[in-house]
Amino acid sequence: MTTQKPPAAKKATAKKTTAKKGATRKAPAKGSAAKKSAAKKSTAKKTTTGTSAAAPSEPTAPKKSRSRKLARAPFEIAGHSVTAGRRMRMELPIGNLMSGTPVALPLIVVHGKKDGPVVWLSAAIHGDEIGGVEIIRQVLAALNAPSLAGTVIAAPVVNVHGFNTNDRYLPDRRDLNRSFPGSQRGSLASRIAYLFMKEIVSRADVGIDLHTGSDLRTNLPQLRCDIDRAPTLQLAQEFGAPIVIDASLRDGSLRQATVEAGKTMLLFEGGEASRFDPIAIAAGTTGVLRVLNHLGLTEIETPPAKRTLYSRSTSWSRASNSGIMHLDAMLGELVSAGQQLATIYDPFGKVLGRIKSKHDGIVIGHTQRPLVNRGDALSHVARLLNEVPTPDWDAHEITPAEEAILPT
Repeated sequence: MTTQKPPAAKKATAKKTTAKKGATRKAPAKGSAAKKSAAKKSTAKKTTTGTSAAAPSEPTAPKKSRSRKLARAPFEIAGHSVTAGRRMRMELPIGNLMSGTPVALPLIVVHGKKDGPVVWLSAAIHGDEIGGVEIIRQVLAALNAPSLAGTVIAAPVVNVHGFNTNDRYLPDRRDLNRSFPGSQRGSLASRIAYLFMKEIVSRADVGIDLHTGSDLRTNLPQLRCDIDRAPTLQLAQEFGAPIVIDASLRDGSLRQATVEAGKTMLLFEGGEASRFDPIAIAAGTTGVLRVLNHLGLTEIETPPAKRTLYSRSTSWSRASNSGIMHLDAMLGELVSAGQQLATIYDPFGKVLGRIKSKHDGIVIGHTQRPLVNRGDALSHVARLLNEVPTPDWDAHEITPAEEAILPT
């Protein structure tokens, strides 16, 4: 009987020890709670009396949680979702060739991590005007998606059919740039125009469409736009092309459809079809990058723009006789009224005609074809304005899309 008592005593001792340990654990909790409560009261008193020693630490936590919530949403286009800080290549189905091979409009979307305007770049609306394709390639190579503040939609080849056959037009001989805004059930050109307006123009704030000369003609790098509209003029000035021409809207053109949609667009011309003109490509690339910098999308170093000239009217001088044409005034040359622009000879060297400028101005384009018929367009001269236009922001009502490019 006596041998069973010691274990009971040990159990009691164990219980006491456990109780003490429990008490030991609880004591610090009570103490720390008291200290926290005292600290809160102390902080409240200091805040009330105007002491701000603890103030800087207060907003720190909310800022962190707020930055997580404000992550930029993905960019949705044609059933694709582009995450912020990424670039994605995609294809918009157009239809099939007669062989059954599918044809699609290629796009590259660069979606920045920061908020900003949406800008589209397009080229090769005329399939043989390939200079803009190279401009877009160089611009995209300079963009960094994580640091971009906004979104760039690039459509380097809009007229895929013409691009593959080195043809200005589509297979049905329609001009895509006379088919906007298009129709979902119209001709091939109309369907492509409709797709472009629906998926690209509708999502963008600003557009830059890139062209070259056509039909064996070359163009001085130039912008064509409405210089009386302040948002357009401001972007044209930032682009920094050698000359900006106030051009009227043409029925069925992408520019007309874009303006009617309340968006801002610049049309760039430079070089000739089926060729890479280094001067025109350099002017177009730096001009696009300057516009992106101005809109706040990028901070890319570009060479300073040279003096930009402005014109409201242009005219072509035409061949007075058929024969062999030799140019006397080259691209970008300033000419005076009556100055000789070209001479036409017969195959034996006899002078058949001398083509002279109708007015003072600058040569902005000319034919590259030596053999000409009477009436062919030879040299394109723009009259120059005496003063640089000034943007008047009160002259027109600003559209919602133009809000993105208002001066800060």
